[in-house]
Amino acid sequence: MMKATTDIQALCYGEILWDVLPCGAQPGGAPLNVAYHLNKLGLPTGLISKVGDDEAGRKLCGLLDEWGIGSNLVQTDQRYNTSEVLVTLNSEKEATYDILYPVAWDFIAGNDHIYAQIKTTGYLVYGSLSSRNKTSRETLATLLDHQITKVLDINLREPYVNKHDLEGLLSKADIVKFNEEELKRISSMFGGRYHIEMDMVDFIRDTFQISELLVTKGSAGATAYSEGGTFNARGSKITVADTVGSGDAFLAAFILGKHNKYDEQTAINNAVAMGAFTATLKGGCPDYSPADFENFKSRIINYHQ
Repeated sequence: MMKATTDIQALCYGEILWDVLPCGAQPGGAPLNVAYHLNKLGLPTGLISKVGDDEAGRKLCGLLDEWGIGSNLVQTDQRYNTSEVLVTLNSEKEATYDILYPVAWDFIAGNDHIYAQIKTTGYLVYGSLSSRNKTSRETLATLLDHQITKVLDINLREPYVNKHDLEGLLSKADIVKFNEEELKRISSMFGGRYHIEMDMVDFIRDTFQISELLVTKGSAGATAYSEGGTFNARGSKITVADTVGSGDAFLAAFILGKHNKYDEQTAINNAVAMGAFTATLKGGCPDYSPADFENFKSRIINYHQ
C-alpha cells in the first residue's frame, strides 16, 4: 500500500477543467473550486481527478502545485483530452455551461494511493456530475464505502441526470448542498409532493438519512437544516463580477466551519459571506488572501443573528 500524505484534511473528487469564459479560459470544475477555496482558507486539501496528456492538463497541474493543492492523486489519461466547458453569462452575470463529453475526468481509476489517502482524510467532497461515466462512477462508489464525512454537492447538468445514480450518491452523503431549483427537482424526482422548502428538506433528509442539508438562495442567502435546528443567513448587497464558483466557495467555507467546530449559525453565516465575496471577483479560482475575506466580512452588517 502506498503511503498517504498525512497533512491532507479534505479530498475533492471529480472534474478538473478549463472554463472558457467570454473574457478567456479560467481553471474550474466544482471539485477544483472547492479545493482551491479550502486550501486558501487554511484547510490542506487534495484533488482526485484526471487530465489529458496535453498542454491544458499540464497547465492545470502546474496551477495546483503553485496553489499548494495536493495533486499527487491527479491522473493522466493517454486517450482523452483535458476537459473544457463553454461558459455563457446572462445579463445578470449568471452562468450556464456546455460540458463536453467524454473527457479525461470521466475515467478516474481507483488505485492503492487513493485508497491509502482516503483512510487518513476527514472529508470527501463529491458531486453528481462526476458520476456521468461508469469508470469514475465506480471509483467514487468505492471511496464512499470508507468511514469519512461525505459532502455531496448536487450539480444537475443535462443530459447527465440519472435518478439511479443520484439515489446512490444521496444515500451515502452526510452533508448535501442544493440550490433552490435542485431541491425542488430532487424532491419531485423521488416522489415528494411538497411546495414548502422545509417539507421538501424533511422529505429528502428522511428518505436518504442525511444529517445536514444546505439550501443556497443566491442573493437571498442560504439555510442550513440539521439535527440541531434550522439556521438562516441573509445575503448582502454586492457588485457582482460573476457567479462562477460562488456556490463552491460557499461550500468550502461551510466545511471549514465544520472542521473548526463552529456553531451552525456561524458556519452558515461564514459560508454565505464567502459565496458573496467570491461573486465580487472574476472566475472560480480568483486570487485573494484570507485577510481579504475577513475585511469583506467586517463590512457586512446584515447577518442573521
